Amino acid sequence: MFRFRGFEVRDELCAMKVGTDGVLIGAWARVEDASTILDVGTGSGLIALMAAQRNTQARIMAIDIDSEAVAQARINADNSPWSERIVTERVDVTQWSTELRFDHIVSNPPYFVDALHCPDAQRNMARHTITLDFEALVASACRLLNANGRLSVILPTDGAASFRRAAFEKLWLTRQCDIAIKEGEEPRRTMMEFMLCDTPQMPRCSRLTMHDRSGGYSEEYRALTSAFYLNF
Repeated sequence: MFRFRGFEVRDELCAMKVGTDGVLIGAWARVEDASTILDVGTGSGLIALMAAQRNTQARIMAIDIDSEAVAQARINADNSPWSERIVTERVDVTQWSTELRFDHIVSNPPYFVDALHCPDAQRNMARHTITLDFEALVASACRLLNANGRLSVILPTDGAASFRRAAFEKLWLTRQCDIAIKEGEEPRRTMMEFMLCDTPQMPRCSRLTMHDRSGGYSEEYRALTSAFYLNF
């Protein structure tokens, strides 16, 4: 079990466990003004819970194609202060026929394209783009977002360009943050925010380093995540 400031997360039923990527995008995505939020590929429900903590009014839907992940997310939501505002459902977002529309979609999506598959089918589904490739996620976002709605994702930096190409002429890139583990290292992760709109947007780009030269957490990383981690 992982204990955060406002909630607890269990992940024994999930193929993909609680990790730094989920915390990063959950803290970075601008969900504060959204009335409706969708967490795609929710896993343990971590991102949905972080969104509920940050936005005390929004209705949040957490979906996953894996039934055990949905069961885990439901357990975690029920044990949180925001159980009445979080709906969990087993859904394949690419096939989802719904009239619902969202102000913000957040996802820590599968990203391995050509890597070897492991024997665990559940883990393959969570890690590889076999069920949700970049083009499918972009198309789903375009279909499910309200006008001027936003999509926020986190990906390995070497996959970010592929995602931007998938979003080209469909969604406007509005923010990008490249994440390095230590000072002087190349970025390992990239967070991106896109908007569904007709007006060209100039993206705001930034960089975040998680650890300072002494090996401790950097001040910028503490500032981003201090509302969630107990030891910050």
